[in-house]
Amino acid sequence: MARPISTEQDMLAAARPQGRVASMIVWSAAGLGALAVLGAAALWFHYGTTVFFEMIAAGISACF
Repeated sequence: MARPISTEQDMLAAARPQGRVASMIVWSAAGLGALAVLGAAALWFHYGTTVFFEMIAAGISACF
C-alpha cells in the first residue's frame, strides 16, 4: 500500500504559521479600530458634539 507524501502531523505543523499571521492581522486591525474609536471619543470630549459633527461632515464633503 502506498504511503501519503505528507503525514497529518506535517500538514498541521505547516498550518500553524499561517494561523499566527492571520491572528496577528486580526489583532492589528482590532487595535487600529480601538485607536480610531478612542481618538473619536477624545475629539468628541475636547471639541463638543456640535463641532465634532461639523468636522465629520466637512471631512465627508471634502471627499466628494
